[in-house]
Amino acid sequence: MIRVLDEGLDELAARSHQGFVLRMAMTFGVALLVSTMLAWQVCLTWVTVQTCSETVSWFISRDAYRGLKASLAKRAAFLATLSSGCTIWMVLGGLLWASGTPEGAVAAAILWLSIIFFTQTNAYQSPTGFVIGGAIPGICMLAWVISGPNPLHLPMIPTAGLFVLALTFAADGVFRALTARRKFNEAQTQLAASEAQYRVLADNLTDVISLTDINGKRIYVSPSVSTALGYSIQEWYEGAIHSRLHPEDALWLPGKLAAFVEHGGEMTQQYRVIHKDGNPVWVETNFGLVTPLVAGEALQILSVSRPIDARKTLENELVEARKRAEEAAAAKSEFLANMTHELRTPLNAIIGFSGILKRSQRLQPQDARHVDLIHGASDALLELVNSVLDFSKLEACAVELEAQPFDPAESANAIVTLLSDQAEAKGLFLDLSSQGDIRPLVGDPARIRQVVLNFLSNALKFTQAGGISVVVRQGSASEGQDRLRIEVTDTGIGVAQAQVDHLFDRFTQADASVSREYGGTGLGLAICKRTLDLMGGTIGAQSTPGQGSTFWFELLLPRFEGSLEITHDRPAPTPERPLRLLVVEDVAVNRELILTLLGPFDIEIDVAENGAMGVEAMRTGDYDLVLMDVQMPVMDGLTATRAIRALPNLSAQSTPIIAMTANVLPGQVAKCLEAGMDDHLGKPISPSDLLNIISRWSDGREVGGRRVPVAA
Repeated sequence: MIRVLDEGLDELAARSHQGFVLRMAMTFGVALLVSTMLAWQVCLTWVTVQTCSETVSWFISRDAYRGLKASLAKRAAFLATLSSGCTIWMVLGGLLWASGTPEGAVAAAILWLSIIFFTQTNAYQSPTGFVIGGAIPGICMLAWVISGPNPLHLPMIPTAGLFVLALTFAADGVFRALTARRKFNEAQTQLAASEAQYRVLADNLTDVISLTDINGKRIYVSPSVSTALGYSIQEWYEGAIHSRLHPEDALWLPGKLAAFVEHGGEMTQQYRVIHKDGNPVWVETNFGLVTPLVAGEALQILSVSRPIDARKTLENELVEARKRAEEAAAAKSEFLANMTHELRTPLNAIIGFSGILKRSQRLQPQDARHVDLIHGASDALLELVNSVLDFSKLEACAVELEAQPFDPAESANAIVTLLSDQAEAKGLFLDLSSQGDIRPLVGDPARIRQVVLNFLSNALKFTQAGGISVVVRQGSASEGQDRLRIEVTDTGIGVAQAQVDHLFDRFTQADASVSREYGGTGLGLAICKRTLDLMGGTIGAQSTPGQGSTFWFELLLPRFEGSLEITHDRPAPTPERPLRLLVVEDVAVNRELILTLLGPFDIEIDVAENGAMGVEAMRTGDYDLVLMDVQMPVMDGLTATRAIRALPNLSAQSTPIIAMTANVLPGQVAKCLEAGMDDHLGKPISPSDLLNIISRWSDGREVGGRRVPVAA
């Protein structure tokens, strides 16, 4: 029963109620026309019965017309009035058919077909209504035509066939209408469900979705505006378009939006919006342009905004953390620079004077041994300072690699030759061999020699018997590149495999007893690893306790196709002509060291104890070269150099000034050159380096008012 009395009857009842007046007018009009063919008593009776049926139907369908859902009883009652109304019209058609006049038969056919058409056009509301109000009366009509009286003696086959054809067309139309309605209803249901889903999504997003046109008219804002900014939707609509922007952001954001609308595309901006409580809220908004659905309307701006206060707070914390880290790094660098300077300054005197004493022939054997021990200890301390400095520069990525042609075998041989005396003194063999196609490569030979020197120094330190083998392997790796592998194998104490992985960590040794027995800081291999990392190579080790170790590294380097010139170390040059030097140095022992080192040569030396005295000396004197310390009282070396370069006399502007300082970090050297100095000589001072730099600059030539050194 429920399936038969479908809800479509409610819609049909509402349409029937709405058409009551029109149907009553048609009823009286038809009755008036039919009165010319039937007796007036019949017409009056028909009009009365039809009026009663329509009136009852009007009352029954009133709730459906008001949009109220009808009960099953009311649906059944409406269906009964619909059936009776159609039957009454069919009865009128039957009376006209039986009147025996041609006009009566024609009117009956028209009337019957009109009823079928009426039910067909309304069938999409309710298939039940079509069956009760159209199909059944139509079948009854067909039965009446076939089996009822035929006063005109019309042929039944064509007459009944036409009625069957009309009924079939009506049924086909109903079927199509029902199919279209079902698809329409399904589409409407899917659309409603999709709209509900999007509505749930839009209403529950934490992001604020807003749609406005380019003229500032607000079209939509999601309910999340209340959660994000505290405003109700109504309050948000009442505000002007940019009235809730932070005053600072209101100065630039409208201009950005105008440019965005003009050029199109997409845009993301971060700005502040004033919350309802008065506090600014950072938001990030993605803007996009939307074409309006109705042609001619203004272009629309779709914006999706999300609060980013938490992100902004984190960003500020990260900025502060970075600032603190940079300040800590700067403090660390400053500490390192100061410590390096303070350590190198006394070492300059210790190493310099102990080196001079070592060459003296007047010492007793025991005194000479003591001096030798002092010199060795000071060299070890300098090596430690240099290691710390090298490691710090590598960690700070302040090391710049050189790219120059070199012979891998010759580089390894130079280190082997350098340490051969130490190996011989311990009774160890030291072999060098090569495998593969050894040919020139392009790289940083100084860094490579530094790694090989560290490997060999460690091998000599930890090997008491047997010896050390150095193997250089080279082979083609790709077009224009070779793979270089250098291995250093010893027969020393070895380490356990579990400790091998930590050998390249800073301040790490195999165990605590190693540093006590053999010395060392554990920085050497860490420097080697970071050097190889910087050059894009790999480094490793294999070791067996009591049997020895093998340390190796590999590099991919470009091949050098030209001829390689082999240069040999030359003794330090001596000045070829008398020279006049100005030494600006605040430490007396360092001044005395320079005087002692240069005493054997034809060099006149004036000294100044601070930068101010150095400037005054350059104002009145004429010198071939100036050796300038940096950290001095009264006036430092950088300020003094700038003052000297600003003097009006040509000599002050062109005389080479050499920084002679314990400040050896790259940044410190750069500051010296920026101040107007020409070169840098680091402390502790090597006699050969001192003579080399004096020779280079004293034998130089004048170019553009400044002296240019000869090639090294």
